[in-house]
Amino acid sequence: MVQVQLRLSEKMLEQIDRWVAEGRFKSRSDAIKTMISLYEEREKTREFFRMLVERSEEAKKRPEVLVSLEEL
Repeated sequence: MVQVQLRLSEKMLEQIDRWVAEGRFKSRSDAIKTMISLYEEREKTREFFRMLVERSEEAKKRPEVLVSLEEL
């Protein structure tokens, strides 16, 4: 793994430290890695949703081949 350095506002760092103190995360690093993972997952979900919308629009044009989301 590669180590990186970043700058955070005092307010954000205080929030992360509260989460660590509450036991939500093991460390600041754990908290930040988790946030990045959650963001990545959200972006994958958004991309999947976009693909479904596109396919649904395509299905309206070609109902003999595809099924629209509205029909499910």
